[in-house]
Amino acid sequence: MDSVPTLKLNDGNEIPMLAYGFGTANFMGQEDDISKKTVMAIQCGYYHLDSAQAYANESGVGAGIKASGVPREKLFVTTKVVGTKNQDANAALDKSLQELGLDYVDLYLVHVPFSAGSPEGLQAIWKQMESIKDSGKAKSIGVSNFEIEDFEIILKTARITPAINQIEYHPYLQHRELIAFQRQHNIAVSAYSPLAAITAARPGPLDGTYTELANKYGVTDSDIGLRWCIDQNVVAITTSNSEQRLKGYMNKLFKFKLTPAEIDNIAEVGKEKHYMGMGIAYMSATYGNYKTGVEVA
Repeated sequence: MDSVPTLKLNDGNEIPMLAYGFGTANFMGQEDDISKKTVMAIQCGYYHLDSAQAYANESGVGAGIKASGVPREKLFVTTKVVGTKNQDANAALDKSLQELGLDYVDLYLVHVPFSAGSPEGLQAIWKQMESIKDSGKAKSIGVSNFEIEDFEIILKTARITPAINQIEYHPYLQHRELIAFQRQHNIAVSAYSPLAAITAARPGPLDGTYTELANKYGVTDSDIGLRWCIDQNVVAITTSNSEQRLKGYMNKLFKFKLTPAEIDNIAEVGKEKHYMGMGIAYMSATYGNYKTGVEVA
């Protein structure tokens, strides 16, 4: 089993480029089930675990971390504060740490930019995030689902630039201008739903391309989908209930690389289709979206 490569963030910390995610299929899962999946993921070599307050499963992740017996310093644990209007991010992190059974997280993210009530509310949330990093309860701080306008809002008053932005990213949702902006500001990218073109958006224009490349490298279509992210220095967050599949990624994913021409071809063909999951719509409906005028009680 090859070790997972890391990406250096703008604060000097390093993040593993492959993560096991607890959103989507694991959302609001039963503690015992989530605990078992956490142990399975860790035993398969996934030391980067991605959770969130909104997933309502941090206690299961924490139970799994404890049951795995793996030393804390070997793990890279990410969780997220929703970022609602007037939310106390410090209190939210304390609750997450209690659920996870940890003293600190490696990465703490603002889950969405649009539930803070206003641009000023978003700036206030980020100020709290900076104090959290100062406290040592989060080694790195970043954001999720941010667009360029959201970065521009917080960078007006920020003392610390976000280390990373976690976004839905795959060939059918490429965010070219956003990623160019992030590269310019040395803000890393992590991808949730990196396999959506394979798992959710078929049939599609890339089906044949994935199969052709999978045959060339002796891997699966999903290996190609994950490699397309990793070869662009994008952290890939995946999930599976299958131990065999998780082990397969670990055994094959870091033994080959796509060529620049192959990466570009996937991107070019991917432009022919647009697909976006339900994550943003769910978070807007549940927690509000000041940009679209959605309010929640």
